[in-house]
Amino acid sequence: MQEEPTITVGILYAPEVRFRLDTPYYIDGVSVEGEQTAVAQPNGILWQGKLYKELTLTPPLEGTGEAVFRLYNVTIGKQFHWERQQVQVFTGTLHLIQQGGQIVVINELPLEDYLVSVISSEMKSTCSLQFLKASAVISRSWLLAQLRQKKDKTPSFTQTDNELIRWWDREDHDLFDVCADDHCQRYQGITQASNPNVRQAISETRGQVLMGDGEICDARFGKCCGGQTNEFQYCWQNIRKSYLTSVTDPFCNTSDREVLSQVLNDYDLETMNFYHWEVRFTQQQLRQLIESNLGMKFGDILRLEPLEAGPAGHISRLRIVGSERTYIIGKELQIRKTLSTSHLLSSAFTVSMEDLQDGVPQTIILNGKGWGHGVGMCQIGAAVMGHQGYSYQDILTHYYPGAEIQKIY
Repeated sequence: MQEEPTITVGILYAPEVRFRLDTPYYIDGVSVEGEQTAVAQPNGILWQGKLYKELTLTPPLEGTGEAVFRLYNVTIGKQFHWERQQVQVFTGTLHLIQQGGQIVVINELPLEDYLVSVISSEMKSTCSLQFLKASAVISRSWLLAQLRQKKDKTPSFTQTDNELIRWWDREDHDLFDVCADDHCQRYQGITQASNPNVRQAISETRGQVLMGDGEICDARFGKCCGGQTNEFQYCWQNIRKSYLTSVTDPFCNTSDREVLSQVLNDYDLETMNFYHWEVRFTQQQLRQLIESNLGMKFGDILRLEPLEAGPAGHISRLRIVGSERTYIIGKELQIRKTLSTSHLLSSAFTVSMEDLQDGVPQTIILNGKGWGHGVGMCQIGAAVMGHQGYSYQDILTHYYPGAEIQKIY
């Protein structure tokens, strides 16, 4: 078996970073604690009156108690409609690196400690133990799969005069393994990890991963699939993964506030009606939105035509027909970004054009289902399964057909 990996997480980019060392940390053998401020300079980081190329603050040796630091003004939900700032608390090593006039704040810690945060940040720690255990296996698998693929430089977009196909993954993370926001996995330190079920879920699944196609599964997950999951190739590379095929989900259509309040963080609870939803645009609103997000003129928006979609209806290629230009966009997140000021709930929608005036629709209606890309485990559905007494093995088998659980450390 392999050793437990240590990983690095990018938490914050800012020209000035405020943080507090709640317990002593060490730099060059000197103990430091209390309130701190670091400021980016053209040639380094200004901290305590000295200029550093980079800063590394390390906790005491193991067995001397848990070392804790807190970061102020950490942005969560970046570019989503719930975007806000928090004070967050972390353990492990603190790295500060200057890059492009900004300070990059990086947390280094053992993988299992990282997972304690992830499954407390992606959902509330008050979820059922079985759901937390399933989430731990999935998050561990996803991260180890990403580390294995780190050297893959496959382009994440193609663009011509008539088409833009783009997806988002981890390709822009050079200084660290994963970021702390929805782009990778939510990681908010130990800020939310107050329930003993969280550490129990990590402990009882320690080193367990999903295996499929002869490798650690790239185990994707989303908030709500809308009744049927999507497939990998409609969101990212044109690769079919056997364990990420579409499955029917009879569990996620719930309005049970007890379950939803367990799995959804407070800011997620601000988003309701996500199983079925509707968005209405005026012609002017839709035109301005598309032209602003794509940076090109379309004239009146005449039609939105799905060209390709997954088994559950998640559109991966969409033709926008305007009076001045026709353009194709994909994949699903590019579509969601184009048709919203932040992110449309999902790309699983149908389009209605109404109130025609000289062939130009004045009202455009999107009727959609689900929240997120829909690939892999549906968090709402899995939470319902855990609430109903299904085991974490049952949950994983349902959402990742053919995959097997293996302990690798």
